[in-house]
Amino acid sequence: MKKRMNGYLLAGLIITCTILVVALIGTFWTPYSPTAMQYGKFQAPTLAHLFGTDHFGRDIFSRVLKGTGTTLFIALLTVGIGAVVGTFIGAVTGYFGGVVDDVLMRFNDALTAFPSILLALLIISLLGPGKKYNVILALGIVFIPSFARVTRTAFASLRDTNYVTSARLMGAGNARILLVHLLPNVLRVLLPAFTIGFNNAVLAEASMSFLGIGVTPPDASLGYMLSEAQGMLKAGPWYAIFTGLTIVLLVFGVGLLGEGMQAAEKGVE
Repeated sequence: MKKRMNGYLLAGLIITCTILVVALIGTFWTPYSPTAMQYGKFQAPTLAHLFGTDHFGRDIFSRVLKGTGTTLFIALLTVGIGAVVGTFIGAVTGYFGGVVDDVLMRFNDALTAFPSILLALLIISLLGPGKKYNVILALGIVFIPSFARVTRTAFASLRDTNYVTSARLMGAGNARILLVHLLPNVLRVLLPAFTIGFNNAVLAEASMSFLGIGVTPPDASLGYMLSEAQGMLKAGPWYAIFTGLTIVLLVFGVGLLGEGMQAAEKGVE
C-alpha cells in the first residue's frame, strides 16, 4: 500500500514552491521597476500597487519580488558553501579519525568558539561591507562547523559497517568508499540539516542587511528592505508588514519541509 505524503511535507512543499516561483518571476519580470521613484510616496495598497509604495515612491510589490530572489540566492550559496566544505571536513575526519580528525576538528572547534554573528561581522568587516558576495562568503564560513559536526558523526558511525568492510576486501579505495558507499547513506542526514541551515542563512542575511553591512542598493534584499521599513511604521506600515510576512513565510515553509522530511524518514504520515 502506497504511503501518503505527510502533512508537514505537503504544506512545506506548497509554501516553499510558491515562494520559489515568486522569486523566479521576480528575476525576469516585475510589474514596475524596483528602483523607479515615480509612483507617489507612501501610497496605501491598491490594485495598481498591491503592496503600496515606500518613502521614495517605489512599488513595494516589485521590490519584494526582486528582494526575494536576492535573499534566496544568498541563502542557497551560503548553505552550499557550508555544506560542501563542512561535508568534506566531516567525511575525512569521521572516516579516517586519528591525527586527521584531531587537526581538522580543532580548526572546526576554533570556528565554533566564535559566536556566529560576531564571526560573520568580523569577516565582512575584513572583506568590505555592502557587497553581496562578501556576505555569501562570510556566512558560508560561519555554516561550515555545523555541517562538519553532523557529517563527521554520520561517517564515523558507518565506516566499520559490513558493506564498507566488504568494499575494502574487494579492493575499493578510500575515495570510492567515501563517495559511492558512504555519501549516499549520509545524504538523508544532510537534507534536514540543509533545510535548517537554509532558514538560518535567510535570517542571518536579513540580520546583516538590517544592521547595514549586508546587501545595499542597487540590490534589493528582504533584510535591507525590512531595515528601511523600521523608520516608516507610522507613515507606511505596509512596507514592514509585507516584507516581514515574506520572510516569515519563507522560513516557515522551509521549516515545514525539513519537519516533513524527518517525519517521512521515520515513516510518520
